[in-house]
Amino acid sequence: MVAGTVGIVLPALPGLFVVWAASAVWALAVQSGVGWVVWAVTTCVYGAGLACQYLVPGRRLRSAGVATSTLVLALFAGVAGFFVIPVVGGPVAFAAAVYLASRAKSGDHAEAWAATKHAGWAVLTSIGIELLAALGIIATWLVGVWLVST
Repeated sequence: MVAGTVGIVLPALPGLFVVWAASAVWALAVQSGVGWVVWAVTTCVYGAGLACQYLVPGRRLRSAGVATSTLVLALFAGVAGFFVIPVVGGPVAFAAAVYLASRAKSGDHAEAWAATKHAGWAVLTSIGIELLAALGIIATWLVGVWLVST
């Protein structure tokens, strides 16, 4: 679970999935009613975290006027940047792509910079939501461990 949580902040692993998978492995190992209830709850938290991780920032970006095509281009650039310069290349390439695409569409530095700031806050919001979901899964798992051990 620690590796998954670190994977959220330093995107080298699918962090939330790793945390959820650890709870599933634990439930399989325990083979008890408590284990299955914990797994069901963590699955719900995982699903809610995934949904909110994309819906909340996406809604804010649309309301800020950042085009979907700009975000798609930025996502591809972020993935490529991650492999070119591990860890820090993803966010840098993402932000640069948002700025350049917005600047190409509007021709205005202020508008492109505003879109870049909105995109940066959206990424931070997404990471925060993913961290909260991971912490919810870990807390649920800890309660399950306590219940099984007593």
